[in-house]
Amino acid sequence: MLRVYSFYLAMGMLTPCILAQDIASPLDEIQVEEGDCIVFLGDSITHQCLYTQYVEDYFYTRFPKTRLVFHNAGVGGAKAWDALQRFDDDVAAYKPKYVTVLLGMNDGTYQPYNQDVFQTYRSDMTEVVDRIEAIGATPVLMTPTMFDARAARLNPRRQRDPDSVALYNSVLAYFGTWCREVATERGYGFVDMWSPLNNLTIDERETTPDFTLIQDAVHPGPAGQLVMATAIISDLDLPRSVSSIRIAQNNNGKWTSRVRGGTLSNLEADETSVKFTWLADSLPWVVPEDAAQGVELTRLGHRLSKESLELHGLEPGKYELLIDGEAVGTFDSSALARHIELQANSKTPQYQQALEVATLNKERNESAVRSLRNEWRNFQQLCRVRRQLEADSGSENLKNQLAKLKESNEGILDRVEEHRKTAKSIEDKIYEVNQPQERTYEIRKKD
Repeated sequence: MLRVYSFYLAMGMLTPCILAQDIASPLDEIQVEEGDCIVFLGDSITHQCLYTQYVEDYFYTRFPKTRLVFHNAGVGGAKAWDALQRFDDDVAAYKPKYVTVLLGMNDGTYQPYNQDVFQTYRSDMTEVVDRIEAIGATPVLMTPTMFDARAARLNPRRQRDPDSVALYNSVLAYFGTWCREVATERGYGFVDMWSPLNNLTIDERETTPDFTLIQDAVHPGPAGQLVMATAIISDLDLPRSVSSIRIAQNNNGKWTSRVRGGTLSNLEADETSVKFTWLADSLPWVVPEDAAQGVELTRLGHRLSKESLELHGLEPGKYELLIDGEAVGTFDSSALARHIELQANSKTPQYQQALEVATLNKERNESAVRSLRNEWRNFQQLCRVRRQLEADSGSENLKNQLAKLKESNEGILDRVEEHRKTAKSIEDKIYEVNQPQERTYEIRKKD
C-alpha cells in the first residue's frame, strides 16, 4: 500500500493538477480606444475628485485624439456594500471597459484587525468584482490608501482610540494584500496606492518630522492624490514619455533628425542656429498648482511626461530657445548636447495649453462632477436607513428618516443626467483646447 501511495505521489495524481494555461496573468497595461469608458469606483477619497481628475488630465493630454468617457463613482463614507446598492445606475449604466476599485478605508471600521470585519469586506468586495466582470468590464483593484497615524496623533480636534491609531495602517495593508492576491489569481489590474504614500512620507520625515500628505489622517490632500494618480499611470504601464527630438550633423556635414512622439519638418541648421517645425502627438501632463508639491515628490515630469530636446554640432556657447517667437530659456551648448527637458517649462506654449486643459478639468470636477456625486451620497443614506429599518422595523424615527430620504431622492436619475450633461459640455471645450498644434522652434547663439 505504501508503494502504491508513493507511486501516485510521484506522479502528482493525489492533488488537482493546475496547468500553466489555466493560470491567469494579472493585467499588465490598459489599452483604450475611441469611446471607451473608465469608471472610478470608491469612497470619499474618490469623491474628492482629485486623483481621478489628475488621471483624466493625463489622458486628455497624452491621448488627445482619442475621446474617452470618465465617470467618478465615489461616495463619501462608502463601504463595498454601499457600492453594490448603486452599482446598476452608477457603474453598469456607463458600460465601462475598466472599473478601478478603491474601497477599504471605511470597511475596516477604523479599529485594530477584526476577522469578522475583514470577512464582510472580503465577501462584499468579491461580489463587487463579480458584478464588474458580469457586465463585461475589467476590474482594476487598488489597495486602500495610507492611514497616517502621526497626523492622527497631532490632530487635537479629533481624539481616536490609541490602539486603532497605532494599528489601522497595518489593517489597510492587510486588506490591500488581499486585493493584490485576488487581482493576481483572477487576472485583474492592480495598483498599489498604499506603498508610495507610506514610502514618500517616511523619506520626507527624515528631515521634516511632522510632514504629512494626509492632514486628517484619512483623506490625502492634492499632493497625496497626485501620488495616487502617478501610481495608477505607473502600475498600469501607460506611456511615460511625451516626445524626443534629436538633431545632429552627420559625417557628410548634413543635418539630420531623429524623433519620437511627433513630426519634424522644415529643418534648417548650421553651427550657430537651428530652426524647425514640430507637431507633437501629445501634450505634457500638467496639473493645477495646488498639486505642485506632488509633482516635485514624484518627479512626475521626468518620469511620466518627458519632452526632451537634444542638439549636436553647435559651436560652444550660450543658446536661446524660442518657440513660436517667444523665448523660453537659455542653455549652454553642452547641456543641449546632453539633452534638455521642457515638460516643466511653464513658458512653452505646450505647457500653457496643457495648463488650460487642467484648469478646465478642475472646473468640471469642482462643479458638475462633485454635484453628481453628492446626489449619490444622499442615495447612500437612503439605502443605509432602509437597511437599519429592516433590522428594527418598529422604529418610528427610522421610518420618518426613510420617508424624508425617499422624497429627497425622487428624480435622482434626472438630476444625475443634468450634471453629466454639464460635465460633458466642459469636456467638449477640453477636447478643443487639448489638440497639439504646429510649433516653430528656433535655437540661436547669443552674443
